[in-house]
Amino acid sequence: MSGQRPKLISIDAFAKTVEDARIRTTSGGIITLLCIAIVLFLIRSEYVEYTSIITRPELVVDRDINKELDIHLDISFPNLPCDIISLDLLDETGDVQLNVLRSGFQKFRIIQDSNGHKLEELLDVDSTPLNNDISLEELAKGLKEGEQGHCGSCYGALPQDKNQYCCNSCESVRLAYAEKLWGFYDGSNIEQCEKEGYVKRITERINNREGCRVKGTSQINRISGTLDFAPGASFTMNGKHVHDLSLYQKYPDKFNFDHIINHLSFGAIVPDGLSTHPLNGHSSSLGAKDHMFSYYLKVVATRYEHMLSKKADTIDTNQFSVITHDRPLKGGKDEDHQHTLHARGGVPGVFLNFDISPLKIINREEYAKTWSGFVLGVISSIAGVLMVGTLIDRSVYAAEKAIRSKKDL
Repeated sequence: MSGQRPKLISIDAFAKTVEDARIRTTSGGIITLLCIAIVLFLIRSEYVEYTSIITRPELVVDRDINKELDIHLDISFPNLPCDIISLDLLDETGDVQLNVLRSGFQKFRIIQDSNGHKLEELLDVDSTPLNNDISLEELAKGLKEGEQGHCGSCYGALPQDKNQYCCNSCESVRLAYAEKLWGFYDGSNIEQCEKEGYVKRITERINNREGCRVKGTSQINRISGTLDFAPGASFTMNGKHVHDLSLYQKYPDKFNFDHIINHLSFGAIVPDGLSTHPLNGHSSSLGAKDHMFSYYLKVVATRYEHMLSKKADTIDTNQFSVITHDRPLKGGKDEDHQHTLHARGGVPGVFLNFDISPLKIINREEYAKTWSGFVLGVISSIAGVLMVGTLIDRSVYAAEKAIRSKKDL
Protein backbone atom coordinates (compact mmCIF):
# COMPACT_ATOMS: atom_id res chain seq x y z
CA MET A 1 0.00 0.00 0.00
CA SER A 2 2.85 2.31 0.89
CA GLY A 3 4.49 1.53 -2.46
CA GLN A 4 1.50 2.91 -4.32
CA ARG A 5 1.54 6.28 -2.51
CA PRO A 6 4.53 7.74 -4.42
CA LYS A 7 2.78 6.85 -7.69
CA LEU A 8 -0.41 8.64 -6.65
CA ILE A 9 1.56 11.63 -5.38
CA SER A 10 3.27 11.97 -8.74
CA ILE A 11 0.00 12.45 -10.60
CA ASP A 12 -1.60 14.85 -8.10
CA ALA A 13 -2.94 17.79 -10.13
CA PHE A 14 -3.88 19.75 -7.01
CA ALA A 15 -0.52 20.52 -5.45
CA LYS A 16 -0.76 22.23 -2.03
CA THR A 17 1.24 25.12 -0.78
CA VAL A 18 2.47 25.55 2.77
CA GLU A 19 0.40 27.98 4.83
CA ASP A 20 3.50 29.90 5.82
CA ALA A 21 4.36 30.44 2.14
CA ARG A 22 1.09 32.20 1.40
CA ILE A 23 0.96 35.97 1.28
CA ARG A 24 -2.36 37.73 1.90
CA THR A 25 -2.91 41.28 0.65
CA THR A 26 -5.67 43.89 0.82
CA SER A 27 -6.05 43.93 -2.95
CA GLY A 28 -6.47 40.15 -2.91
CA GLY A 29 -9.31 40.49 -0.36
CA ILE A 30 -11.05 43.06 -2.55
CA ILE A 31 -10.69 40.86 -5.62
CA THR A 32 -12.03 37.89 -3.65
CA LEU A 33 -15.17 39.80 -2.64
CA LEU A 34 -15.73 40.88 -6.24
CA CYS A 35 -15.32 37.29 -7.41
CA ILE A 36 -17.85 36.05 -4.85
CA ALA A 37 -20.39 38.69 -5.98
CA ILE A 38 -19.88 37.82 -9.64
CA VAL A 39 -20.18 34.08 -8.95
CA LEU A 40 -23.45 34.57 -7.04
CA PHE A 41 -24.84 36.70 -9.87
CA LEU A 42 -23.87 34.11 -12.48
CA ILE A 43 -25.33 31.25 -10.43
CA ARG A 44 -28.60 33.16 -10.12
CA SER A 45 -28.65 33.76 -13.86
CA GLU A 46 -28.07 30.07 -14.50
CA TYR A 47 -30.94 29.18 -12.16
CA VAL A 48 -33.33 31.64 -13.80
CA GLU A 49 -32.49 30.20 -17.20
CA TYR A 50 -32.85 26.65 -15.87
CA THR A 51 -36.35 27.31 -14.45
CA SER A 52 -37.62 29.38 -17.42
CA ILE A 53 -39.96 27.73 -19.92
CA ILE A 54 -39.42 28.23 -23.64
CA THR A 55 -41.21 27.02 -26.76
CA ARG A 56 -39.23 25.00 -29.26
CA PRO A 57 -40.78 24.64 -32.73
CA GLU A 58 -40.62 21.37 -34.63
CA LEU A 59 -41.59 20.86 -38.28
CA VAL A 60 -43.30 17.59 -39.21
CA VAL A 61 -45.54 16.24 -41.97
CA ASP A 62 -49.22 16.99 -41.36
CA ARG A 63 -51.11 13.70 -41.08
CA ASP A 64 -54.50 15.36 -40.55
CA ILE A 65 -54.75 16.65 -44.10
CA ASN A 66 -58.08 14.85 -44.67
CA LYS A 67 -59.84 16.64 -41.82
CA GLU A 68 -62.03 19.63 -42.57
CA LEU A 69 -60.72 23.07 -41.76
CA ASP A 70 -62.69 25.63 -39.74
CA ILE A 71 -62.63 29.18 -41.06
CA HIS A 72 -63.65 32.10 -38.85
CA LEU A 73 -64.44 35.21 -40.85
CA ASP A 74 -65.68 38.69 -39.94
CA ILE A 75 -65.53 41.28 -42.72
CA SER A 76 -67.39 44.56 -43.29
CA PHE A 77 -68.30 46.28 -46.56
CA PRO A 78 -69.39 49.86 -45.71
CA ASN A 79 -70.46 50.76 -49.26
CA LEU A 80 -72.21 47.62 -50.43
CA PRO A 81 -75.72 46.39 -49.47
CA CYS A 82 -76.00 42.78 -48.33
CA ASP A 83 -78.38 41.90 -51.17
CA ILE A 84 -75.62 42.38 -53.72
CA ILE A 85 -72.84 40.38 -52.05
CA SER A 86 -72.31 36.67 -52.67
CA LEU A 87 -69.61 34.45 -51.16
CA ASP A 88 -68.40 31.40 -53.08
CA LEU A 89 -65.70 28.78 -52.55
CA LEU A 90 -63.66 27.29 -55.38
CA ASP A 91 -60.99 24.67 -54.65
CA GLU A 92 -58.31 22.98 -56.75
CA THR A 93 -60.38 19.82 -57.24
CA GLY A 94 -62.71 21.78 -59.49
CA ASP A 95 -65.57 21.74 -56.97
CA VAL A 96 -67.48 24.97 -56.55
CA GLN A 97 -69.57 25.71 -53.48
CA LEU A 98 -71.92 28.49 -54.47
CA ASN A 99 -73.42 30.81 -51.90
CA VAL A 100 -71.37 29.64 -48.90
CA LEU A 101 -73.27 32.29 -46.92
CA ARG A 102 -75.92 29.66 -46.27
CA SER A 103 -73.52 27.40 -44.37
CA GLY A 104 -72.42 29.05 -41.15
CA PHE A 105 -72.15 32.74 -42.08
CA GLN A 106 -74.61 35.51 -41.35
CA LYS A 107 -75.19 38.92 -42.91
CA PHE A 108 -75.72 42.07 -40.88
CA ARG A 109 -77.02 45.24 -42.48
CA ILE A 110 -74.98 48.34 -41.66
CA ILE A 111 -77.52 51.15 -41.48
CA GLN A 112 -77.56 54.69 -40.11
CA ASP A 113 -80.09 56.02 -37.65
CA SER A 114 -81.50 59.54 -37.61
CA ASN A 115 -78.45 60.79 -35.70
CA GLY A 116 -76.00 59.40 -38.24
CA HIS A 117 -74.81 56.56 -36.00
CA LYS A 118 -74.12 53.24 -37.69
CA LEU A 119 -76.14 50.27 -36.51
CA GLU A 120 -76.07 46.60 -37.37
CA GLU A 121 -79.16 44.54 -38.01
CA LEU A 122 -79.27 40.80 -38.70
CA LEU A 123 -80.48 40.18 -42.24
CA ASP A 124 -83.27 37.71 -42.87
CA VAL A 125 -82.40 34.51 -44.74
CA ASP A 126 -84.70 35.37 -47.68
CA SER A 127 -82.35 38.15 -48.79
CA THR A 128 -79.49 35.91 -49.93
CA PRO A 129 -78.34 36.57 -53.52
CA LEU A 130 -79.53 33.41 -55.23
CA ASN A 131 -80.68 29.97 -54.14
CA ASN A 132 -78.36 27.60 -56.01
CA ASP A 133 -79.36 24.62 -53.90
CA ILE A 134 -82.61 24.15 -55.83
CA SER A 135 -82.52 23.20 -59.51
CA LEU A 136 -84.32 25.29 -62.09
CA GLU A 137 -86.55 22.34 -63.02
CA GLU A 138 -87.77 22.12 -59.43
CA LEU A 139 -88.04 25.84 -58.77
CA ALA A 140 -89.82 26.63 -62.08
CA LYS A 141 -91.77 23.40 -62.25
CA GLY A 142 -94.40 23.51 -65.00
CA LEU A 143 -97.93 22.16 -65.22
CA LYS A 144 -98.64 18.66 -66.41
CA GLU A 145 -100.89 18.13 -69.40
CA GLY A 146 -104.47 18.82 -68.36
CA GLU A 147 -103.41 20.21 -64.96
CA GLN A 148 -105.04 23.46 -63.95
CA GLY A 149 -103.25 26.21 -62.10
CA HIS A 150 -101.46 29.53 -62.38
CA CYS A 151 -98.34 29.57 -64.56
CA GLY A 152 -96.29 32.72 -64.04
CA SER A 153 -94.33 34.27 -66.88
CA CYS A 154 -90.60 33.64 -67.18
CA TYR A 155 -90.26 36.66 -69.49
CA GLY A 156 -88.70 34.70 -72.33
CA ALA A 157 -85.97 33.10 -70.25
CA LEU A 158 -87.64 29.64 -70.44
CA PRO A 159 -89.95 27.99 -73.00
CA GLN A 160 -93.61 28.22 -71.90
CA ASP A 161 -95.62 27.39 -74.99
CA LYS A 162 -96.85 24.17 -73.32
CA ASN A 163 -96.52 25.35 -69.71
CA GLN A 164 -93.41 23.17 -69.28
CA TYR A 165 -91.95 25.90 -67.05
CA CYS A 166 -93.78 28.24 -64.67
CA CYS A 167 -92.05 31.08 -62.85
CA ASN A 168 -94.38 31.77 -59.96
CA SER A 169 -91.81 33.45 -57.72
CA CYS A 170 -89.17 36.13 -58.01
CA GLU A 171 -86.51 33.54 -57.18
CA SER A 172 -87.51 31.35 -60.13
CA VAL A 173 -87.30 34.30 -62.52
CA ARG A 174 -83.85 35.22 -61.19
CA LEU A 175 -82.61 31.66 -61.64
CA ALA A 176 -84.07 31.51 -65.15
CA TYR A 177 -82.29 34.75 -66.04
CA ALA A 178 -79.06 33.33 -64.64
CA GLU A 179 -79.35 30.25 -66.86
CA LYS A 180 -79.67 32.56 -69.87
CA LEU A 181 -76.84 34.82 -68.66
CA TRP A 182 -79.25 37.76 -68.71
CA GLY A 183 -78.83 40.73 -66.44
CA PHE A 184 -81.51 40.75 -63.74
CA TYR A 185 -80.73 44.22 -62.36
CA ASP A 186 -83.12 45.06 -59.47
CA GLY A 187 -86.10 43.04 -60.76
CA SER A 188 -88.15 46.11 -61.67
CA ASN A 189 -91.12 45.53 -64.03
CA ILE A 190 -91.17 41.85 -63.11
CA GLU A 191 -94.57 41.13 -61.58
CA GLN A 192 -93.44 38.42 -59.18
CA CYS A 193 -90.65 40.57 -57.71
CA GLU A 194 -92.91 43.62 -57.43
CA LYS A 195 -95.55 41.65 -55.50
CA GLU A 196 -93.03 40.06 -53.13
CA GLY A 197 -91.54 43.45 -52.27
CA TYR A 198 -88.14 42.50 -53.63
CA VAL A 199 -87.82 45.59 -55.84
CA LYS A 200 -88.91 47.99 -53.08
CA ARG A 201 -86.55 46.42 -50.54
CA ILE A 202 -83.56 46.52 -52.90
CA THR A 203 -84.26 50.12 -53.95
CA GLU A 204 -84.58 51.37 -50.39
CA ARG A 205 -81.36 49.74 -49.26
CA ILE A 206 -79.47 51.11 -52.24
CA ASN A 207 -80.81 54.65 -51.80
CA ASN A 208 -79.99 54.55 -48.09
CA ARG A 209 -76.41 53.56 -48.97
CA GLU A 210 -76.41 50.61 -46.61
CA GLY A 211 -73.35 48.53 -45.90
CA CYS A 212 -72.97 44.89 -44.98
CA ARG A 213 -71.05 42.83 -42.45
CA VAL A 214 -70.49 39.11 -42.97
CA LYS A 215 -69.34 37.00 -40.04
CA GLY A 216 -69.52 33.44 -38.85
CA THR A 217 -67.77 30.09 -38.97
CA SER A 218 -67.84 27.40 -41.64
CA GLN A 219 -65.92 24.27 -42.59
CA ILE A 220 -63.95 23.79 -45.79
CA ASN A 221 -61.82 20.97 -47.17
CA ARG A 222 -58.09 21.17 -46.49
CA ILE A 223 -57.46 21.85 -50.16
CA SER A 224 -56.06 25.01 -51.68
CA GLY A 225 -58.75 27.23 -53.12
CA THR A 226 -60.36 30.66 -53.18
CA LEU A 227 -63.05 32.36 -51.15
CA ASP A 228 -64.44 35.22 -53.19
CA PHE A 229 -66.77 38.07 -52.34
CA ALA A 230 -68.23 39.37 -55.57
CA PRO A 231 -71.35 41.32 -56.61
CA GLY A 232 -74.57 39.76 -57.87
CA ALA A 233 -75.83 36.22 -58.17
CA SER A 234 -73.15 33.59 -58.77
CA PHE A 235 -73.52 30.47 -60.87
CA THR A 236 -71.51 28.04 -62.96
CA MET A 237 -72.03 27.92 -66.71
CA ASN A 238 -70.01 25.74 -69.11
CA GLY A 239 -67.36 25.13 -66.48
CA LYS A 240 -66.91 28.84 -65.74
CA HIS A 241 -67.72 30.68 -62.55
CA VAL A 242 -69.58 33.89 -63.38
CA HIS A 243 -71.52 36.63 -61.60
CA ASP A 244 -74.47 38.78 -62.61
CA LEU A 245 -72.94 42.27 -62.46
CA SER A 246 -75.97 44.06 -63.90
CA LEU A 247 -77.19 45.66 -60.65
CA TYR A 248 -73.64 46.51 -59.53
CA GLN A 249 -72.96 48.31 -62.81
CA LYS A 250 -76.37 50.01 -62.98
CA TYR A 251 -75.30 52.71 -60.52
CA PRO A 252 -71.97 54.22 -61.63
CA ASP A 253 -71.79 56.53 -58.59
CA LYS A 254 -72.51 53.84 -55.97
CA PHE A 255 -71.00 50.63 -54.68
CA ASN A 256 -67.36 49.66 -54.16
CA PHE A 257 -65.54 46.88 -52.37
CA ASP A 258 -63.81 48.96 -49.73
CA HIS A 259 -63.66 46.64 -46.75
CA ILE A 260 -62.46 46.04 -43.20
CA ILE A 261 -61.32 42.56 -42.14
CA ASN A 262 -62.27 42.50 -38.48
CA HIS A 263 -61.08 38.92 -37.98
CA LEU A 264 -59.83 36.01 -40.06
CA SER A 265 -58.45 32.76 -38.68
CA PHE A 266 -58.35 29.07 -39.45
CA GLY A 267 -58.89 26.23 -37.00
CA ALA A 268 -59.45 26.56 -33.27
CA ILE A 269 -59.46 30.09 -31.91
CA VAL A 270 -56.51 30.63 -29.55
CA PRO A 271 -55.27 33.69 -27.64
CA ASP A 272 -53.44 36.30 -29.69
CA GLY A 273 -50.26 35.58 -27.77
CA LEU A 274 -50.07 32.07 -29.26
CA SER A 275 -51.27 32.44 -32.83
CA THR A 276 -50.87 35.29 -35.30
CA HIS A 277 -53.83 36.84 -37.08
CA PRO A 278 -52.07 39.19 -39.52
CA LEU A 279 -55.25 40.44 -41.22
CA ASN A 280 -57.16 41.42 -38.08
CA GLY A 281 -58.09 45.08 -38.38
CA HIS A 282 -56.81 45.36 -41.96
CA SER A 283 -58.78 47.86 -44.04
CA SER A 284 -58.81 49.11 -47.61
CA SER A 285 -60.59 52.31 -48.63
CA LEU A 286 -59.64 53.24 -52.18
CA GLY A 287 -63.16 54.27 -53.20
CA ALA A 288 -62.70 52.63 -56.62
CA LYS A 289 -65.73 50.85 -58.07
CA ASP A 290 -64.06 48.53 -60.58
CA HIS A 291 -61.26 47.17 -58.44
CA MET A 292 -60.07 43.72 -57.38
CA PHE A 293 -58.55 42.99 -53.97
CA SER A 294 -56.57 39.76 -53.66
CA TYR A 295 -55.10 38.14 -50.54
CA TYR A 296 -52.72 35.19 -50.88
CA LEU A 297 -52.67 33.16 -47.67
CA LYS A 298 -50.25 30.38 -46.73
CA VAL A 299 -52.00 28.28 -44.07
CA VAL A 300 -49.85 26.06 -41.86
CA ALA A 301 -51.25 23.64 -39.28
CA THR A 302 -49.94 24.40 -35.79
CA ARG A 303 -50.03 22.49 -32.51
CA TYR A 304 -49.29 23.90 -29.06
CA GLU A 305 -48.16 21.37 -26.44
CA HIS A 306 -47.99 22.82 -22.94
CA MET A 307 -45.44 21.25 -20.61
CA LEU A 308 -47.54 21.48 -17.45
CA SER A 309 -50.89 20.50 -18.99
CA LYS A 310 -52.46 17.20 -19.92
CA LYS A 311 -52.51 15.78 -23.40
CA ALA A 312 -56.17 16.69 -23.70
CA ASP A 313 -55.21 20.37 -23.32
CA THR A 314 -53.14 20.31 -26.51
CA ILE A 315 -54.32 23.00 -28.94
CA ASP A 316 -54.51 22.24 -32.66
CA THR A 317 -55.02 25.30 -34.81
CA ASN A 318 -53.55 27.02 -37.88
CA GLN A 319 -51.41 30.02 -38.60
CA PHE A 320 -51.04 31.84 -41.89
CA SER A 321 -48.95 34.44 -43.63
CA VAL A 322 -50.41 36.77 -46.21
CA ILE A 323 -49.46 38.79 -49.29
CA THR A 324 -51.88 41.51 -50.39
CA HIS A 325 -52.44 42.78 -53.92
CA ASP A 326 -55.01 44.97 -55.62
CA ARG A 327 -55.46 46.22 -59.16
CA PRO A 328 -57.96 48.15 -61.28
CA LEU A 329 -60.01 46.08 -63.72
CA LYS A 330 -59.19 48.47 -66.54
CA GLY A 331 -55.57 47.31 -66.36
CA GLY A 332 -52.55 49.41 -67.18
CA LYS A 333 -50.62 51.48 -64.66
CA ASP A 334 -51.88 53.28 -61.59
CA GLU A 335 -50.45 55.79 -59.16
CA ASP A 336 -49.18 53.15 -56.75
CA HIS A 337 -47.52 50.92 -59.37
CA GLN A 338 -45.84 53.15 -61.92
CA HIS A 339 -43.48 50.39 -63.01
CA THR A 340 -46.09 47.60 -63.13
CA LEU A 341 -48.52 46.92 -65.96
CA HIS A 342 -51.70 45.39 -64.56
CA ALA A 343 -53.75 42.82 -66.43
CA ARG A 344 -57.10 43.86 -67.85
CA GLY A 345 -60.44 42.28 -66.94
CA GLY A 346 -61.77 40.27 -64.03
CA VAL A 347 -64.56 40.65 -61.51
CA PRO A 348 -64.65 43.37 -58.84
CA GLY A 349 -64.52 41.94 -55.36
CA VAL A 350 -62.39 40.58 -52.53
CA PHE A 351 -60.64 37.26 -53.14
CA LEU A 352 -59.02 35.17 -50.39
CA ASN A 353 -56.66 32.71 -52.09
CA PHE A 354 -55.47 30.16 -49.53
CA ASP A 355 -52.78 27.54 -49.95
CA ILE A 356 -52.74 24.66 -47.45
CA SER A 357 -49.25 23.56 -46.44
CA PRO A 358 -48.58 19.78 -46.11
CA LEU A 359 -46.38 20.48 -43.06
CA LYS A 360 -47.26 21.08 -39.43
CA ILE A 361 -45.48 23.16 -36.80
CA ILE A 362 -45.41 21.67 -33.29
CA ASN A 363 -44.63 24.26 -30.62
CA ARG A 364 -43.56 22.24 -27.58
CA GLU A 365 -42.88 23.84 -24.21
CA GLU A 366 -39.85 22.73 -22.22
CA TYR A 367 -37.26 24.04 -19.78
CA ALA A 368 -34.52 26.16 -21.30
CA LYS A 369 -31.82 23.99 -19.65
CA THR A 370 -31.53 20.46 -18.37
CA TRP A 371 -30.32 19.62 -14.85
CA SER A 372 -26.92 18.54 -16.15
CA GLY A 373 -26.65 21.75 -18.17
CA PHE A 374 -27.46 23.79 -15.07
CA VAL A 375 -24.77 22.01 -12.98
CA LEU A 376 -22.22 22.39 -15.77
CA GLY A 377 -23.03 26.08 -16.09
CA VAL A 378 -22.59 26.66 -12.35
CA ILE A 379 -19.24 24.85 -12.25
CA SER A 380 -18.03 26.70 -15.35
CA SER A 381 -19.06 30.05 -13.87
CA ILE A 382 -17.21 29.38 -10.58
CA ALA A 383 -14.08 28.05 -12.29
CA GLY A 384 -13.97 30.84 -14.83
CA VAL A 385 -14.37 33.62 -12.27
CA LEU A 386 -11.72 32.11 -9.95
CA MET A 387 -9.30 31.70 -12.85
CA VAL A 388 -9.71 35.31 -13.95
CA GLY A 389 -9.54 36.50 -10.33
CA THR A 390 -6.27 34.61 -9.80
CA LEU A 391 -4.72 36.21 -12.89
CA ILE A 392 -5.82 39.69 -11.82
CA ASP A 393 -4.55 39.13 -8.25
CA ARG A 394 -1.15 38.00 -9.49
CA SER A 395 -0.90 40.99 -11.81
CA VAL A 396 -1.84 43.42 -9.05
CA TYR A 397 0.57 41.79 -6.58
CA ALA A 398 3.39 41.90 -9.13
CA ALA A 399 2.72 45.60 -9.78
CA GLU A 400 2.67 46.42 -6.06
CA LYS A 401 5.92 44.53 -5.53
CA ALA A 402 7.60 46.38 -8.39
CA ILE A 403 6.49 49.75 -7.01
CA ARG A 404 7.79 48.95 -3.52
CA SER A 405 11.18 47.86 -4.87
CA LYS A 406 11.59 51.17 -6.70
CA LYS A 407 10.77 53.11 -3.54
CA ASP A 408 13.38 51.16 -1.59
CA LEU A 409 16.03 52.24 -4.10
